[in-house]
Amino acid sequence: MIKSASLGAASLLAAAVFAGPALADGMPSRGRIATAPESRACTTSANVGFTTDYVFRGISQSGEDGAVQGGVDFTCGRFYAGVWGSSINFSDGSEVDIYGGFRHTTGPVTWDFGLIYYAYPGFNQDLGYVELKVAASGEIWKGGTLTGTLFYSPDYVNTFGDSVTLEGTFAQALPKVSIFTPTFSATVGNVNLTDANFDYTYWNVGLTLGFMERWSLDLRYWDTNLNEGDCAGVGGLGTNVCDGRFLGTIKYTF
Repeated sequence: MIKSASLGAASLLAAAVFAGPALADGMPSRGRIATAPESRACTTSANVGFTTDYVFRGISQSGEDGAVQGGVDFTCGRFYAGVWGSSINFSDGSEVDIYGGFRHTTGPVTWDFGLIYYAYPGFNQDLGYVELKVAASGEIWKGGTLTGTLFYSPDYVNTFGDSVTLEGTFAQALPKVSIFTPTFSATVGNVNLTDANFDYTYWNVGLTLGFMERWSLDLRYWDTNLNEGDCAGVGGLGTNVCDGRFLGTIKYTF
């Protein structure tokens, strides 16, 4: 059940829920575990892409319009760091995320301990904030991976104090079809702004098609349990930005 935030906090809550990274692939890799830790030499990779709608935790941050995105990732053994950015539609600027962390394997479980800083250059308020991440991932059968992630911010969007996001994802690698390497995945999560007495649930399900080694196409459905009234108070860009939606994301990695 959705808990209503106070009317005086509604406009700030709009910025709070909009602030943050996308999920799904086209999803930035810093939001979840990408691979098991490696001991080989340091590597660098980059990606650039376009999505028909930039959705973060169920809510459009691009006003239901397309967004250009890209990032760079550095990996040295078990340590990683990177930067990722996207165009957005709730400010005149953009979103830039800086992140880093450490991965470690214990038995069948890969742990990911990370830190993410969200910045919004060009916005007329200081919304920058830090989020901590702890994730555990493991293969439950051949090609099937289950991941649980906890995100915590001590001062969400530099305004709301404590926030806790719990998220679970299942991914299943599927047999190759022609030039495509498909992966099915589904996510469910809950955002709880404890000091604002507000929470909501989001979910997505989709198919990622890898092809030509460096390309991926993600086709995904997103939805939340926010009704129009809650969405208007939370979103700030209208009553429809929390609705269910299909979107596509094309990404090139090099």
